[in-house]
Amino acid sequence: MSLGGDDGYGGDYEGHEARRGRGAAPGDHLTRTRLPEGDGDPYGPPRRAPGRAGKPSRNLITVVSVVVLLLAAIAFVNRGGGKDGDTSSDDTGGTGTEARPTAPTGERPVDGKNDTTGIASGFAKSEQGAQSAAANYAVALASADMTKSDRRHQLVSQIFTSDRVNGLQEKLDRAYSKGFLEKLGLDSNGNAAAGMTYVSRAAPMGTKTTTSTDTSATVEVWCTGVFGTAGEGSKNPVANDWFTMTVKLRWVNKDWKVESYSQKDGPAPVNSDNTASTADEIAKAVQQYGGFTYAR
Repeated sequence: MSLGGDDGYGGDYEGHEARRGRGAAPGDHLTRTRLPEGDGDPYGPPRRAPGRAGKPSRNLITVVSVVVLLLAAIAFVNRGGGKDGDTSSDDTGGTGTEARPTAPTGERPVDGKNDTTGIASGFAKSEQGAQSAAANYAVALASADMTKSDRRHQLVSQIFTSDRVNGLQEKLDRAYSKGFLEKLGLDSNGNAAAGMTYVSRAAPMGTKTTTSTDTSATVEVWCTGVFGTAGEGSKNPVANDWFTMTVKLRWVNKDWKVESYSQKDGPAPVNSDNTASTADEIAKAVQQYGGFTYAR
């Protein structure tokens, strides 16, 4: 949802959206899902003979490769540090206060949502409103929609300040090239092959404001997510991930908009012993369960 610097895909890409399937930046630690050892399921690694040290499965190597690619796309967008699409994060210290629980407060979080993108809008001019905006924008930036040109342009136009849109659009279009999409198992339009479902969905776990003024804020959004391609014979099986997205916001035209953002791995918990679902179960879950508007 999505490519460089600390957030990104590493390599020569500067794009955005990194983590799907999902790319991890150079030096990042990939969170691995414990997979079943069943027969016939593309999500299951091959059985190993007792007493023999296991070698990395081909699926795992593929997942790691795709993660690196995706982070490269974010890096592509973030590189350059210029005014257009600067998604680098420079921690300027923070507020020096302890993080507060993102619990309901009773304050009305938003006025509505955009009819085209479905993203919430009209966030309150407050620290709480900035946190809600950052959480919703993080979900959009980590979504599968970022691989589709038309949808990506709509999202960027709504999420970012007007002076950043054009430059960022150009960088993202270069990052999401035909060759890059093919490496994710998608065609030039961002569509998965027949019988496959491309998955890229994030869920915020919490937010923290590090800097805040009347007209600007920097918010960190801790997220988990699922990324990859579900389907029989997928070379990029859906895996889970944990990452933190840092979003720099500015108050413009009575709403919070993004000036820049960056992404890094973790914090990640220890994996549980849950058995991984089949590709078909994952695909159906993505199709049957909708997303949320995040606010408090």
